[in-house]
Amino acid sequence: MDLDDVCFAGAAAQADLLRAGELSSRELVAATLGRVERHDRELNAYRLVFAEQAMACAAAADERRAHGEDASLLGVPIAVKEDLAIAGLPTTTGTYAVDRSEPADSEVVRRLRAAGAVIVGRTRMPELGLWPYTESAFAGATRNPWSLGHTSGGSSGGSASAVCAGLAGAAIGTDGAGSIRIPAASTGVFGLKPQRGRVSLHPNGELWTGMVVAGPLSRHVRDWALVADQIRGSLPSDPVAAIPPRMSFVDAAATAPGRLRVAVSLKPWVAGAPVDEQVRAAVLGTVGLLRELGHEVIERDPTLLDPTTQLALAPRYLSSAAEAVAALDRPNAVERRTRQVAALGRAVPRWLVVRSRRFGERFSQVANQVFAHADVLLTPTLTRPPIRVGEWQDRSTLTTLLAANRYTAFLPQWNIAGNPAASVPAGFTPDGLPLAVQLVGRPHDECTLLSLSSQIETARPWADQRPF
Repeated sequence: MDLDDVCFAGAAAQADLLRAGELSSRELVAATLGRVERHDRELNAYRLVFAEQAMACAAAADERRAHGEDASLLGVPIAVKEDLAIAGLPTTTGTYAVDRSEPADSEVVRRLRAAGAVIVGRTRMPELGLWPYTESAFAGATRNPWSLGHTSGGSSGGSASAVCAGLAGAAIGTDGAGSIRIPAASTGVFGLKPQRGRVSLHPNGELWTGMVVAGPLSRHVRDWALVADQIRGSLPSDPVAAIPPRMSFVDAAATAPGRLRVAVSLKPWVAGAPVDEQVRAAVLGTVGLLRELGHEVIERDPTLLDPTTQLALAPRYLSSAAEAVAALDRPNAVERRTRQVAALGRAVPRWLVVRSRRFGERFSQVANQVFAHADVLLTPTLTRPPIRVGEWQDRSTLTTLLAANRYTAFLPQWNIAGNPAASVPAGFTPDGLPLAVQLVGRPHDECTLLSLSSQIETARPWADQRPF
């Protein structure tokens, strides 16, 4: 058995192989850590690698299995983003301005461990998750496995790079304005932002005025479903709870979607944001595939209020950044650009943030009117292929914010509305950079997205292609 093949097989296939006794968790975790050792010096996907602890957990998983025990992820190597609490470590959130160690695991990490997962490390993000690329002055750039000169996206860029390069069976990311979907699109992996309230963020309540959710990034749709089934569910203390899915996510990924009506839109939320022709071609190619699969595709743009985003998004984003900086142990230690974003956030009056949140409720109602005519909405994920490492480094903070707004012009609206939304791989540019499309579902309906994404994956497999 080729262990590199196993490392690229994804979490679900790895779990099957372990359960069948075809390899041990020690073999799998050692092979994963070996790939990290060989490749992460270039990729910079991990902030911390728990090599010794991971091997001890792998040995314990093998011992449990030898005694007849089983669990859904028993012995499978999983990576987690550095904004998720791990007992005994600071929750670093892409900065070095945090000193306090956490007393306990976050609920996501606790549930992963309860499912038998081996946490192999924590993955990098830009400082406080502010940017759609993972770069910082102190950590350098997290690079795209398909092209080391390009970003892997952000803010879950480390998680995406790790999954893309076979450095983890799956990884957990978070998404407050596209931060699962951006890196998934940039690296050609599958990333689905769950419904708001689907996955508990405990010990945090809501993050970034309720826009942030947590969820997996994975090579296959089935991997995402398996991992998400282990971490989904709210706690009584959570501020919001999603309606339970109509079936398990694993069952949804294995169920044909039936004939769907799919609305396609190439109109970005942000006024004046251009859509690259290669991105447009990827969307239209997906339209052709969906019609071949028997679905009805109609052209329909969702009604998205506030095309400037200055009421719906900016007050919530900027004020949240300011609050995040203020909560750090050493706020003055953040980078210049982070300080400037925080300064903009401190200038936002509280009444405007409250108004922005109330406006978000109306925004959601209007945006969701598209689902009176369709089961799923198809759009681009990003407006252009992945950006180059350092491409925006010399821009001012304001022009970088505006560029990021145009780059992600199909994404933050669904954080405001709360709907589930997935980035699905859709081929490559002639230069070998990944392309992707976004599928948006009705509120609380990840199941339809998983069924349709799985059908697309079967018809147009993407995970057989490897960057190296």
